[in-house]
Amino acid sequence: MATTASTRRQFLTLLGLSAAAVSCGTATGASSRKGQTKTLRYQGWAGQVTLPELAEDLGYLGDVKLEWVGNTISGPQDIQSAATGQVDFGGAFNGAVVKLAANGAPVKAVISYYGSDKYAHNGFYVLKDSPIRSAMDLIGKKVGMNTLGAHSEAMLDIYLRRAGLSRADIGKVEPLVVPPVNTEQTLRRKQIDVAVLGGILRDKALAAGGIRPLFTDYQLLGAFSAGTYVMTDRFLKQNPGTARAFVTGVGKAIEWARSTPHDEVVARMTDIVKKRGRNEDTGPLRYWRSFGVAETAGRITDKELQLWIDWLAERGDIKKGQVTLSDLYTNQFNDAGNADAAAPSAASSSPTSGS
Repeated sequence: MATTASTRRQFLTLLGLSAAAVSCGTATGASSRKGQTKTLRYQGWAGQVTLPELAEDLGYLGDVKLEWVGNTISGPQDIQSAATGQVDFGGAFNGAVVKLAANGAPVKAVISYYGSDKYAHNGFYVLKDSPIRSAMDLIGKKVGMNTLGAHSEAMLDIYLRRAGLSRADIGKVEPLVVPPVNTEQTLRRKQIDVAVLGGILRDKALAAGGIRPLFTDYQLLGAFSAGTYVMTDRFLKQNPGTARAFVTGVGKAIEWARSTPHDEVVARMTDIVKKRGRNEDTGPLRYWRSFGVAETAGRITDKELQLWIDWLAERGDIKKGQVTLSDLYTNQFNDAGNADAAAPSAASSSPTSGS
């Protein structure tokens, strides 16, 4: 397994995309087709239903269709794929979005898609009998998370710094990449000391017992939108109607999930997973509670990105003034922010209806 330092360098290299690479990649993508594309290529998450998938099933994307090209467990990888034209949109932690833009990738955040609230948050969990009780106890310990350089590592860094650990001691805490579906098991086998768990996987693990939280991102920062979907500037310029349909549809899906009874949302998601036929376990879906998006219909605010601009600059990952906040995001394609995002019509509201 690579060391933490070498793995982090690999991540920074991953986001160090040259303008030429991004330009070439995008030129071969859907945005170069004649006319506005009506098909959006994307990566999913195994056993989960993303907001675009929910929006499509609810009929909120209109004549825009999604084309699944595979799964990912990494937000930074997902937005890199969007920047190079391998997919048409990708989503990641806002700090990773800032980092990508700082490295010259012509991408723009268009809508928030996940966040932290009292129901939807990531926690750093240890076994119930673990001696780890404080930030100081993490020195020399292994922390399993889905990817490096993203949400979980940022939260870990903030937690350790607030506890007063020196940069040298923080460097002795070892973040490791563990696939989300394996994280709970890896913790219980004591192959890692701390497991970052969120959403349905967190609640499933808690229901099984034997673990306790060290801290959560909700405790650290309160309720906030944490990640955004991005599209390239070229895609937005060449496909404004498609981008509007996508962003508005996802915004409506956010509000549908927020206002619809829990059991109905879970039933809808379960049906979506069953219909796509990828041999996925639908059991954990019953633990879903919220997408955690703070603002109405996923509209992006300055503070959600400024927080990470400041954090990255303080760490020395980007230079002060290297990123202009107004260039990072736009809400211009989100008509759902001021529109009625009510439940779909009776013809499309049945959990067994097609997309």
